[in-house]
Amino acid sequence: MTKTWLDEIRWTAEGLVAAIAQDAETGKILMFAWMNRESLALTVSEGYAVYWSRSRNKLWRKGEESGHRQKIAGIYLDCDEDVILLLVEQIGGIACHTGRESCFYRQLLDGKWLTVAPVLKNPKTIYKNHE
Repeated sequence: MTKTWLDEIRWTAEGLVAAIAQDAETGKILMFAWMNRESLALTVSEGYAVYWSRSRNKLWRKGEESGHRQKIAGIYLDCDEDVILLLVEQIGGIACHTGRESCFYRQLLDGKWLTVAPVLKNPKTIYKNHE
């Protein structure tokens, strides 16, 4: 059997690889998620980020509900072959389900996690079934 580019990735025992989404223009880290072989292959073929949702146990097309899709600008594999870096154009400027630009909106300051980034859009207006 011929080895493909997918075979060069060091998948976890669960068949997953860590994926980091980074804004291609600003360099800001937007989010972390997991991908399986199918989601990564779909990401490549469709040109938009597709992840594997461990909590829902299914493929998750980023922005399928919110419209905040991630258009792929580049895909990189780290030196240990166990982390994928997606350079993306974040459609709508919001990557986080909390309505923020990035999922990394809390910073450890003086021994406490403090929110350091504003909500750009109320999640209740973004998602149909937001908790």
